[in-house]
Amino acid sequence: MTDLPAFLLTQPAAVPEQPDVAAWHPRFRSVAALAGTPFALAVRGGFDADRLAWAFSAGYQAATRALVPGCGPDEIVSFCMTEPGGNRPRDLRSRCRPAPGGGWQLDGDKRWATLAPVCSTCLVVATLAEPDAAGRTALGLLRVPTASAGVQLTLMPPTKFVPEAPHGELALRGVALPADALLPGDGWEDHGKPFRTLEDTLVTAAALAYLLREARARAWPGALVERGLAALLSLQAVAALPPQAASTHVALAGALAAAQALFQDAGALWAATPDDAASQRWQRDAAVLGLARATQAQRLARAWERLAPAA
Repeated sequence: MTDLPAFLLTQPAAVPEQPDVAAWHPRFRSVAALAGTPFALAVRGGFDADRLAWAFSAGYQAATRALVPGCGPDEIVSFCMTEPGGNRPRDLRSRCRPAPGGGWQLDGDKRWATLAPVCSTCLVVATLAEPDAAGRTALGLLRVPTASAGVQLTLMPPTKFVPEAPHGELALRGVALPADALLPGDGWEDHGKPFRTLEDTLVTAAALAYLLREARARAWPGALVERGLAALLSLQAVAALPPQAASTHVALAGALAAAQALFQDAGALWAATPDDAASQRWQRDAAVLGLARATQAQRLARAWERLAPAA
């Protein structure tokens, strides 16, 4: 987005109600067709959201596109790491094997497939049949169209926060995939870790864009808008950095801290209108923006360790 401040400060601040994923999905497709970069998609999608659920969804979709470029504006993509046993590499039981006729066969189960009812593509982290060069279990990332034979998505119950954004369980039974479905690189080091960094960056950017629109629509103090815009510009700079670099994680931590402080201050303004449906949704959902705080703190500590000069 070439002129982020002008877009956020001059676009109409009123958006239509989007009560469910069926109402949000066509609007998102229109936004995605205009956004030239993942960061622009996060900001445009967040600004167009009438609630935090859709800001989160726009930022999440932006993160999938930053990880795997080339997704079309009509695609809804879910990054599928978590399984019934957990979301660490050692917890994964989904398995990718070479298919007899070429390509791959994928079997396994995943949980928390984001936006399941409208999801068209799943990025599935799975163990590979062949170990890596060091003899360790290797992980890969596979691009799986949800319309493939052997793929079943089952809707999960609504979550406590942002319940409008649905999730699903993904069953994979003998799914046949072409050779190029397996993306280059390690499924954890080259895809899983970077995705978490991209998600933190772009979901936060989308949430800030949503909050800036609401601040303008509600005539909140200009100082809040100024701080939000500054935090967004900081995240825009972070989004241009390599997601695996330790220095990126240090910069991201500072940007996230500024955003969290703004979210807390905005909470007091929302609380002043307790009968407003949007205020009630924010009070219910804002905690989702802090759920990854422990993981972010661990990532930051490791980043500082990597940056420490050798003794």
